[in-house]
Amino acid sequence: MKCLMKYQWVKLPRNRLPEGKGVMGAWARLASRAAFRKGQALYCGHINAVSPGMWSGGIVGLKSILCLKSRQKALEVLQTLAGLGYVQYTLDSKTKKLTYQITDWVVKCSGEECMQGAVYATEGYGFLCLPRNITERLAEKRYIFEESDAWMDLWCHSVWEDPNNAFSFMAPTVQYGKYGALLTLETLGQRWGWEKTKVWRFMKKHGDVFALYRLPGSYGCLIFNKLYPAGSEVSVPSQEEVMRILGKIRICGANTQKSGSDHEHMNKLITWYSRRLTGSNLSDAAIQDAENRVAFSDPIIRAYLSPCRNCKNCGYDCQGKGYMTQAVIETSKIRGPCEPVDITKIAKECFTYEQAG
Repeated sequence: MKCLMKYQWVKLPRNRLPEGKGVMGAWARLASRAAFRKGQALYCGHINAVSPGMWSGGIVGLKSILCLKSRQKALEVLQTLAGLGYVQYTLDSKTKKLTYQITDWVVKCSGEECMQGAVYATEGYGFLCLPRNITERLAEKRYIFEESDAWMDLWCHSVWEDPNNAFSFMAPTVQYGKYGALLTLETLGQRWGWEKTKVWRFMKKHGDVFALYRLPGSYGCLIFNKLYPAGSEVSVPSQEEVMRILGKIRICGANTQKSGSDHEHMNKLITWYSRRLTGSNLSDAAIQDAENRVAFSDPIIRAYLSPCRNCKNCGYDCQGKGYMTQAVIETSKIRGPCEPVDITKIAKECFTYEQAG
């Protein structure tokens, strides 16, 4: 299944939730335990009505979902998520009933709605639908990302077989925006509020999920998502394959006027010429016409060209082509023969006649 840049959501398997500290890790745990359909849920002998993206229970259940031991810490995490606009929750002080609702829950998803059975998904099965811009509010608020926040930020910006990114046909690729196929550790650090060395350590730690490919010069790097559910088995390309695609893009954009830095210019070339490499710019009708081309007459294999009247005035040398002017011959100054000649055998047109004054 393709995951184009224009799609508003991406898939996250429930058995691959982000690890480490951060609000996005807590959000993913809460979303994975929320109801996927409208119905009635059972918690400690109590029946609660729930809707898609909703969970109803108690503080003990919240601690279990967030993998925390302290009730106070669990409520603080829930309050932080509510302050950022990711969840809405209510807590009954008398009955201690806790209910939260995921505000970014994707309602319109592929597949038919299941109206029977359990309302909560089995832990570790299925996948979540993540809005592609779910981490944008953290970046806009200059929030200092933590480990799970950066992990989720890379995941929700993954693309697969996008026609404007030739590298995404090799494996799912992380891309930020239209001209963001190539990344740099500096730009990621500015987005996450980290230093460059911390970004490098993060990529090394999570190399089992995100593969980093460094490119020559100041082009930047490519990041492939190894575990994105592409629908078929995908192997990460080798460095030679990446350089081969990069070389073809550079050849296509050899005559393109450069604007900005090498990193910015190469990102534009990838967007402009990826369709040419992948063949995505050809419609089905154009491909059919290309396959059904028939020559109705014999091909012309010879061409006869006549030199123009000025070709005799052209001179060619190692420096190029130039034009020559022929010297005017004055017949009156032509030197005669050096030996006796029978004048009666020379045509009269060869003589110059002068009228005596």
